[in-house]
Amino acid sequence: MHHHGYLWTGPKDRFDHEALRRPPHPEPPPAGGRPELTQRYREVAAEFPTVDLPPLETAYWLIKPPSFVRATWEEAKEAASWLGEQLAENAFRFASEAERDATRLARLVNSAAERLESGADVSLGFYLERPSYLSLALVTCSPNRSKHEIPCPVA
Repeated sequence: MHHHGYLWTGPKDRFDHEALRRPPHPEPPPAGGRPELTQRYREVAAEFPTVDLPPLETAYWLIKPPSFVRATWEEAKEAASWLGEQLAENAFRFASEAERDATRLARLVNSAAERLESGADVSLGFYLERPSYLSLALVTCSPNRSKHEIPCPVA
């Protein structure tokens, strides 16, 4: 088991584009249905695996291009340490002063290490100024507990 780190930051309105953050339904719209639904299904099916937006389900990062992986670690504590570094680098931009609290951020890092040790994924998000959004994810791989059928993107 190992862990991959993912980071996305961008405009909040782009992050809110949920259609591209969820995988397409396993079944396409029925034949003879509304053409716009079929077209939208095709767009989402083509774009979801490659769009850089954070997926709604954290484990789906694993189907994204390997270039989206920021780093990989064998040890959960190392992955959590990276998370702490990202939080420290970005905390000054957090929209809420309460989210910048160093004690709170340390608890998030410790909690992340515990969750990764158990085989779970970690996903955190923060509103930034302008309005922007920061998404950080640590995904357990080989296998992933919630999506064990998804292969490792960098294997």
